[in-house]
Amino acid sequence: PEEENEDEVKKQDKTNTKKSDEEDLYRGEEELSAVQDSCSLSPAVDILSYSEREWKGNTAKSALIRFSHLRRVRGDNYCALRATLFQVLSQSMQVPQWLQDDTVLTQLPKQLEAQEGLISQWRFPGQHVPGDGSGDPTERLKGYMELLRKTWQAAAERPGSAERQRFCERLFQGEEEELGMLEALKLLMLGRAAELHGRMQAGQDVPLFCWLLFARDSSVCPRSFLSNHLRHVGLSAGLEQVEMFLLGYALQHTIQSGTFMPTPGG
Repeated sequence: PEEENEDEVKKQDKTNTKKSDEEDLYRGEEELSAVQDSCSLSPAVDILSYSEREWKGNTAKSALIRFSHLRRVRGDNYCALRATLFQVLSQSMQVPQWLQDDTVLTQLPKQLEAQEGLISQWRFPGQHVPGDGSGDPTERLKGYMELLRKTWQAAAERPGSAERQRFCERLFQGEEEELGMLEALKLLMLGRAAELHGRMQAGQDVPLFCWLLFARDSSVCPRSFLSNHLRHVGLSAGLEQVEMFLLGYALQHTIQSGTFMPTPGG
């Protein structure tokens, strides 16, 4: 009996030692006031190894968690737009109201061209300079907007998250339709930028990111924003952080930036 008690004590000591080594990162208010120099972050872990360790097994739930929380996207200059479009299509159960408005779809390119001549500056994939014989950019962007709405509707009609994921897998193949929808996202960004800049000029309230967006010497108005930044996105440059805020605002969607990993080397 005494030997059994000693064994139990040793086991308890080992358990206590393990608990002290694996320090709980959560601290109550009283603990925070007593501990000043202890790091509140755990060591960095490799996310691929972590997901394999945490979500084992072949159940539908574990497969869905691994599938939906970590995904590689092509690491080109469309990377941020592509990842965001994948998010909204794979997560939406209905088409947003603003996208069902025919005025947005059919009139936005014409309005931007009529107001500031912006659409004539547009560069599409494969173009060396704007307007190099690839057709009317206003009509082309209008077609891309219609394609975006139809695709969003088709994704929303899929019965469940897994079906929407499979739909997106078939959609994202780097072909013209995919690139066209990414250009449609850029058009929505430009439309919102023009609207927000007008509100700033009128002294109206705007989101904080607007002041950062138009504080740049290269982006003081919608025209310079398009010429120096947005027109090059996907071709020779990607989105900057402040432009990601504009993208989320334009789509009325909270972008989950930690969900996707760019594929190295494109």
